[in-house]
Amino acid sequence: MGRTVRTAALSTTSALLLALAAPATGAVAAPVPRIDLKVLVVDDGGPATAAIAAELDGSGTPYTLLDLSGTNRPVIDAGFLADTVDGRPRAKYQAVVLPSDSPAGVGAAELAALASYEQSFAIPQVDAYTYARPEVGLDYPVNGGYSGSLDGARAEVTAAGKAGPFGYLDGPVPFEDNSPSVGESYAHVARPAAGADFTSYVEAPLPGSQQRGSIVGEYRHDGRRELVVTFVYNQYQQQFRLLARGIVNWLTQGVMIGAARNYFAVHVDDVFAADDRWDSVLNCTPGDVDCPPGQGGEPDPIRMTAADAQYAAQWSATKGFTLDMVFNGGGSELFKEENAGSDPLAQQLTADRNTYRWVNHTYNHPFLGCVQNVTVVPWVCTKNADGSTQYVSQAEISAQIGDNRAWGQRAGLPLQTDELITGEHSGMKILPQQPDDSPNLAPALVANSVGWLGSDNSRDPAQRQVGPARTVPRYPMNVFYNAGHTREQIDEYNWIYTRASDGGSGICETAANSTCLEEPLDTGTGYASYVVPLEARIGLGHVLANDPRPHYIHQSNLAEDRIAYPVLNRILDDYAAMYADNTPLVNLRHRDIGAELRDRAAWNTAVKAGQVTAYRIGDAVTVQAPSGVRVTATMPAGTRQNLFLGTTGFGSPYAGSVSGWVAPGLLQDRVSLSLPAAATPAARTAKTPKATPVPPAAPRLPLPSGVRQRVPYGVTG
Repeated sequence: MGRTVRTAALSTTSALLLALAAPATGAVAAPVPRIDLKVLVVDDGGPATAAIAAELDGSGTPYTLLDLSGTNRPVIDAGFLADTVDGRPRAKYQAVVLPSDSPAGVGAAELAALASYEQSFAIPQVDAYTYARPEVGLDYPVNGGYSGSLDGARAEVTAAGKAGPFGYLDGPVPFEDNSPSVGESYAHVARPAAGADFTSYVEAPLPGSQQRGSIVGEYRHDGRRELVVTFVYNQYQQQFRLLARGIVNWLTQGVMIGAARNYFAVHVDDVFAADDRWDSVLNCTPGDVDCPPGQGGEPDPIRMTAADAQYAAQWSATKGFTLDMVFNGGGSELFKEENAGSDPLAQQLTADRNTYRWVNHTYNHPFLGCVQNVTVVPWVCTKNADGSTQYVSQAEISAQIGDNRAWGQRAGLPLQTDELITGEHSGMKILPQQPDDSPNLAPALVANSVGWLGSDNSRDPAQRQVGPARTVPRYPMNVFYNAGHTREQIDEYNWIYTRASDGGSGICETAANSTCLEEPLDTGTGYASYVVPLEARIGLGHVLANDPRPHYIHQSNLAEDRIAYPVLNRILDDYAAMYADNTPLVNLRHRDIGAELRDRAAWNTAVKAGQVTAYRIGDAVTVQAPSGVRVTATMPAGTRQNLFLGTTGFGSPYAGSVSGWVAPGLLQDRVSLSLPAAATPAARTAKTPKATPVPPAAPRLPLPSGVRQRVPYGVTG
């Protein structure tokens, strides 16, 4: 490819900043500049800068958004970019993100000011999406390159990319191709220009050739560094999600306020109980509230067997993945009453108790909100004589929590007693029937010392306080609770997602968060060919978005055809194929997810309010946040936290760095970190270089047609 081969000096930690000039002999060294740990994002309203801003938002990284369309936007000049604090030169931004290398709306004088600033303080610049041309270190695509769609292509991280900012990836970067009729990814794939100091980090195949060209690479010129990105993307596309961490690694030079990890947890609800089965004739679920009373024949519930439990334990061990068993102990007692006092499923699951985590789901899964009137479909809340809503009593709610906890303790289950998920998330508001939380729920939570309460992310996505507890929003997977066989899943799926004119319910024609199938799925093949890849893509999208919220399925999905496993396998296997061993999935339990969401909310509120100050002077990083707000950061391996007496290691390893939450030490009002020597630049004298010639404006960039993303009924995110 003719790219410059670099030494280890380009690694993420050892080349975080350029070597800085030493003062002349006998001269007084100028103060080491202060670099504020904040990113400047210059936004043209396009999807690329919006995607990078979303990544910074998600990780809790401070940034300033300069909207080029704003009529009163600030002018980018020397005063906007830098000043002096306590006699020390200060760079107000540690990195700059531009829409392209020479975006429309940024004047020549502003580009010159940026160039001078970047030279003076060794500030890196990301060109979020730009045309391949010599001004960014690349040859024109017409000279042996390519401009066009990358839908379905497989890009690769180069050796330099793995040794540098993309070292968390194993190599492959598959581009989505979700619709054959919609263009989703447009790119300029090009070779480095002759003589350019260009290092390619991510390359895509050149059509009709065995060669590849750069789509992400670093261009060094005029004492500056640019990360040149030549494919268009939005924040939801998998290819961006895979590369987002590396882009941020590069622009923050590995010293970042904020953190991101890839989380995945799966809750299995109704364990020990049984779930009602979908009726393909009635198109409802007899025994549940969507069927009028009396419809359906003999109940045919779905319940795991001992063999299903053995399979679950073997699967967990093989995948190295822990499931959260959300259990109803009363389900086992009911089964024993009907089966001569024996429950082989409970015997097997309790024998394997330490294979899983366990969460209280109430004793026998009643609805704990308003008293339901199920004589009508949809159900309504029963009213008292005075017209007020009748609620399940505090005593009943408390008994359901306490009795199930006691059952689990007798069974030897390793419980965290402050965790709870009520049946159907009941007790909390549910629209339209119950617009408010039950007044009896919070007192029952107090009585049982519940601190973490599961909620449905599709209905109640923001973490909130319910009495003493904080909610933990959970993503419902579109693997239905009332389906043990794939044919049942597809029959119900067709009913929901097919137009009335095609024999379906027509729900998809009116639901705001759904679209209709073009035609009904085949009951024999539709699950594997359509539902599995779609649900796996949605689930993996949450994983790659630094989103710790758990997903939930039901015990019925681990029974009979065991229909959950193909989706889970697809997510886990796809992840393992793309990510290096230093970037494992983070599999947290219920309460730890809640704590992560709590800390993020407090941190993000402080960041958005401008209440966080963070800067770097040489090898010292200082972060000050409001009292009680924990700080999140990502630093090079070997970083230490300075305490009043001595130091301690900072963070835990992830993706080649260390990251985590930290609070000031005893008698301190801020977090003080010391970077390892390999990440420490020498002192530099701030200077004003000669004006850098401003490159000609880039040609207008072609954008792909819009992507219409279908979101399943009942699922958000």
